[in-house]
Amino acid sequence: MGKDRLSLQADCERCFGLCCVAPAFLASADFPIDKKAGHACHHLQADFRCGIHENLRQHGFQGCTVYDCFGAGQKVAQLTFGGRDWRRAPRTAKQMFEVFLVMRQLHELLWYLTEALIRQEAAPLHGELSLALDHTERLTRASSASLANLDVAQHRREVSILLRRASELVRAQVGRPTKDHSRADLIGADLIGADLRGATLRGASLIGSDLSQADLRFADLIGADFRAADLSGADLTGCIFLTQSQLNAARGDADTQLPTSLSRPAHWRT
Repeated sequence: MGKDRLSLQADCERCFGLCCVAPAFLASADFPIDKKAGHACHHLQADFRCGIHENLRQHGFQGCTVYDCFGAGQKVAQLTFGGRDWRRAPRTAKQMFEVFLVMRQLHELLWYLTEALIRQEAAPLHGELSLALDHTERLTRASSASLANLDVAQHRREVSILLRRASELVRAQVGRPTKDHSRADLIGADLIGADLRGATLRGASLIGSDLSQADLRFADLIGADFRAADLSGADLTGCIFLTQSQLNAARGDADTQLPTSLSRPAHWRT
């Protein structure tokens, strides 16, 4: 993994447990309890470590095992707030949590833009992608007040247009018309062995779907919800905008073929 991608990996040792405080979650299959935004999970310890980190799944916190801040946590903790944690400087807490939620979105965009720049198929757009990457990186280095007031939704929309164009260039490698399942409701769908080469699955809900033996080469998987989806034996090589957190949320096995930049989750079948 290149240097740029490494900077977009979470470094929990340099964070202040922001993902355990800033977001809200509701009791569900992913979490056993309700937690309000800005309130620390009761498992967060004084040293900002999780008290049940090694046994999160056994305690019902599957949502924590698939969450990825893309390195936003350490950026907010160490750069934006200069290493001052919210416990020792409680007046910073509210803004720090707000900024973290914005920074996480910016870092996710950095991840996608970096991937698009790696793809040779998207070479005609590399100039525009580089400009968007530089602009997004500059935004991450703004003051806490500027970040808190940033219209991050508008920035996401602008970058999304460019990412979609890059996706089209990648998916064109299939050499035939491709399927569009953007934002489709495919919860629990039987997609065993489905030919989804070059398909658009942007934002599709694939919760609990059976994609075993499916061909997902060159598919656009940005924002697809793979919670409890079965990817056993599926071919994901060459797909675009897949993240480690999506894989962590799914099920798979030793025969699942993955992009070289991502790792096989420890809980998958061997």
